[in-house]
Amino acid sequence: MAVPIPPPPKLNPRLGSHQVIVRPLVTEKGMHRAQRNGAYSFEVVTAATKPDIRRAVEEMFNVKVEKVAVQNRLGKARRSRTRRTSAKAWKKAIVTLKADFKIDLF
Repeated sequence: MAVPIPPPPKLNPRLGSHQVIVRPLVTEKGMHRAQRNGAYSFEVVTAATKPDIRRAVEEMFNVKVEKVAVQNRLGKARRSRTRRTSAKAWKKAIVTLKADFKIDLF
């Protein structure tokens, strides 16, 4: 019996590489993760998929990506007198690079 081959990942044709990444997340925890594990955090567009994020990071920073983890972050509830609103929801990507690669954010 033949093993089925999975289809290639679908890329979002609307998003170019420069449109996927909104900004790098420079935090104390993120810098520690980058130095120890080679994992970098980015805020990305909510429509981006894991293959989109992988392609964008590889093209923009000239590195090879090992894996991509994605978190959909909910916006915080905000109050002001009688109004209740919320901050926008956003997507966070944690990109782990292969051992020989590094991104210089500064």
